[in-house]
Order: sequence, then structure tokens, then C-alpha cells
Amino acid sequence: MPFKAKDKIVFIGDSITDKGRKKDPMKLGTSYVRLLHDWLTATYPELSLRIINEGVSGNRVTDLAKRWTLDVLDHKPQWISISIGINDVWRQLDSPDMEQVLPDRFEEIYGQLLEQTRALPDCRLILMQPTVIKEYPDSTGNRLLVPYVEAVNRLAERFGAVLVPTHEAFVDFLRQDTGKDLTTDGVHMNPLGDMLMAATWLKSVKGGSGGRL
Repeated sequence: MPFKAKDKIVFIGDSITDKGRKKDPMKLGTSYVRLLHDWLTATYPELSLRIINEGVSGNRVTDLAKRWTLDVLDHKPQWISISIGINDVWRQLDSPDMEQVLPDRFEEIYGQLLEQTRALPDCRLILMQPTVIKEYPDSTGNRLLVPYVEAVNRLAERFGAVLVPTHEAFVDFLRQDTGKDLTTDGVHMNPLGDMLMAATWLKSVKGGSGGRL
């Protein structure tokens, strides 16, 4: 595991990351972030890692840009884990008349945010692919997600980040036809979905170099 003692890890994203954090006394919520907090704390108590959840329901990458300084940079973290992209696609489906964040703009804004992290000494990046929209691989939402997943892949390579292939993990699971759901509504995670996100994150981070900027 590449973490050092007292490392601060900021998780930022949408409702999949948020998942009730504001009502939680620990401000972690019940998402994959809580699972990772508990696993890392139980496994590496000597590191005294600090886990901060800055997920906000409904966020697109444009919303992250508006709060990047306050909710990310001001924490001065050693690690930033980002999960975004679902709402950038979902708004195209449920609110087609609003201004949309299409793939090129998504990648441009996302890249600008990552550039800003260069100002943080020794900060490392973890980029999570957006998961799924509906629990069948060929749904309209999942087809629309493909260029966003590809954008995250390119950004991870460009910035030397750890890539967490969450979309691929979810699609692979769905194709196993286990009969078990990963979400409550096609987007928001049930406990199994959170566990799959956490497990994929851990596998990727343990196997990655950490993406030092």
C-alpha cells in the first residue's frame, strides 16, 4: 500500500460518493468511501490516515470546478480520489433542454482541475471511471458513458494517476448474470455496489505507483 503516515485522502464526486455524508457524525456517509475508511483504518491503524468525503449529490464536472479550491485544494491532501461523470450523462437523459457537458468539454474541464493540483506538493491522483447507468451493459446511458470513460482513461495516463476501472468492473459483473443487483435504481449503489467500488479501488491503488505529480 503506497500510503504514508498521516496521509490525507480527499474523495470528491457526486451522490455515489456523497451517500448521506452530511447526516453522518463522521461526515463519511455510507458509500464506498466509508468502506475504504474502515478497511484502511482496520488494516493500517499505525498510519492514522485521514479520510475526507467531499461528494455532493447531483454534481457534474462543472460543479466540481466551482468548489475545487474550497473542497479539494484547501485541504492540502496527499491524495485526491475523483469519481465523476454519471450526472454529466444523466442530465442528457432526464433534462435534455439544459446546457449539457458533452465529452470534449468534460475532458477539458476535468483536465483543468487536475492541472490545478500541480500546486500541491507531493499530491497524488486517483481517477475512478464513472460506473453505470442501468444494470445492463448496452443501455442508452452506458453507451453514452463510453466517451466519458475513455476521457478518464486518457487523463489518468496524461497525469500519471492511478486509474480505477470501475466502469469495466461493473460491466464485467453484469455480464456474469449473477442475478444480484449492484444499485437501487440503476445508478445509486446498494451495499454490493459500494463493495465492488471499494474492492476495485483497493486493487488499483495497491497495484499502482500513485501518480506523483
